Amino acid sequence: MYRTYVPASAGAGVSGVIMMLHGCTQSPEDFAAGKDMNALAEEHCFVVVYPAQSRGDNAQSCWNWFSRGDQRRGRGEPAILASLTTRICDEHNIDRNRTFVAGLSAGGAMAAILGETYPDVFAAVGAHSGLPVGAAKDVPSTFAAMGGNILDAPGQLQNGPRVRSIVFHGTADTTVHPDNGDAIVRRALVGGSGQSIETSERAEANGRSYTRLISSESNGTVVVEHWRIDG
Repeated sequence: MYRTYVPASAGAGVSGVIMMLHGCTQSPEDFAAGKDMNALAEEHCFVVVYPAQSRGDNAQSCWNWFSRGDQRRGRGEPAILASLTTRICDEHNIDRNRTFVAGLSAGGAMAAILGETYPDVFAAVGAHSGLPVGAAKDVPSTFAAMGGNILDAPGQLQNGPRVRSIVFHGTADTTVHPDNGDAIVRRALVGGSGQSIETSERAEANGRSYTRLISSESNGTVVVEHWRIDG
């Protein structure tokens, strides 16, 4: 099951598609209400897709990012979500360069999986308080990974262009340890064409200070943005 938000101006063509993956105990409606993505969709004329995890597949409505069967291309939830995205893109004539996925917590972990297993479908990934691919293999290791004891899964072969990533994590997160955000960034930088150029900045916005780390290729293309929000 899923919800879509199609902007009023879509009849003239849409600029892209973003798949939004909710966190545990959430629904697409919860996630849409808690974010401004629909308002941004109206402003920038893109379609938003909100898939729903069923309680039959996970009692807490979490995406099963910790299951080995749901961490691979051609299997489980990644295959289902990539297929759904492809169908929506076909309906709106959107190519891979304008197709994106983002998620929160368990949704962020699944977004990272989709970026690594389906780089031919998604051009970029956003992970908010997420976990890296292969951080866990079962329920016990799930809680260990959330606490910062992250399994080191081997990198997967890329099936297409490198997927750009943007990562947000709070430095005092007590639910998903911020080491997970660091690990997502490390995996996103694997397999590049050469040495990355690293820049950083410290700033404050809306009463929160943050560090923004940017990794770019030699041609100036930004590969990864890592936002560490203080607190």
